Amino acid sequence: MSLTLTPDNLSSTWQGIISLQYSDDWVMPWRIPYNDRDLFLPIDIQDRAALSAGVRISFHSNTTKICGEVISSKDPGSIDLFCDGKFYKSLEMEGKNNFVFQNLPSSEKLIELWLPQYTEFRLKVLHLDDSASFTPYNDQRPKWTTYGSSITHCSGAEKPSDTWPGIVSRNHGLNLTCLGYGGNCHLEPMIARMIRDLPADFISIKVGINIQILSSLSIRTFAPAIVGFVKIIREKHLNTPLVVISPIYSPPREQQPNLVGSSLEDFRIEIANTVRVLQNHGDSNIHYIDGLNLFGPEYIHLLPDELHPNAEGYKVIGDKFLSEVAQPFFKK
Repeated sequence: MSLTLTPDNLSSTWQGIISLQYSDDWVMPWRIPYNDRDLFLPIDIQDRAALSAGVRISFHSNTTKICGEVISSKDPGSIDLFCDGKFYKSLEMEGKNNFVFQNLPSSEKLIELWLPQYTEFRLKVLHLDDSASFTPYNDQRPKWTTYGSSITHCSGAEKPSDTWPGIVSRNHGLNLTCLGYGGNCHLEPMIARMIRDLPADFISIKVGINIQILSSLSIRTFAPAIVGFVKIIREKHLNTPLVVISPIYSPPREQQPNLVGSSLEDFRIEIANTVRVLQNHGDSNIHYIDGLNLFGPEYIHLLPDELHPNAEGYKVIGDKFLSEVAQPFFKK
């Protein structure tokens, strides 16, 4: 026999989600409001928001074993287990319909399951030891919302907890909501409204690389889009520390103009100038960070496609973000 936890039992254990989708026999986390997903255009945003970057299932228990039943996925991915904040084990999930963590300490402990960052995750049920204790985790850490592109989504991280937002949140004691949408960080107003409505103690926006690559905004429209995005967030986060970060290093795009005549160097100048304008108009808690301070040309060897860091590169960004952003601006 075992203690069986259904989707209804687990409703209070999810962290890093915006909403949950329920079917007759499974539950799936989303990083946009599921019922309003059709408003989050283009559809590519919906596809990325269905992936579980930064999502955790967290609870206290004295169980020595955790068994999960899931809907199998063809996509590669893994689940990481942390006990009382310490990494315990990672399990590969590609093609599997269940997972088992066993030989856990028998003491009462905080259990955190970090879900695959680039896979849809549909959970049917969790099984714990028979008569095991079970209490959802009431996370009192400051809430951090971070928005960005594939470089925030971190599909190439070694495992779910080794995305750079995961590294930062654990090391700086933050309750993470990761809004990294691979290829789909274009300052959409619906995303700004969603961030506005989320409780947050700290907010970071890492913007520019998708816009430059896809030429979705020009120099004429880029700065106004930043101002509008920030002002929407500020409707409910009047003085929340908000850090705007420009793109990291990408050699082919540094000086080469895109289809609307803008390079990454141009975009960094525009972002810095726009943040300065907002500061000059009374926003005393908005800050600019040059993305090259997080990942510059000295790390070209960790940039295999000259755009996305490899697993080691994401760890570099995590460490740099801690020193350049979290420690000076996310003060608890």
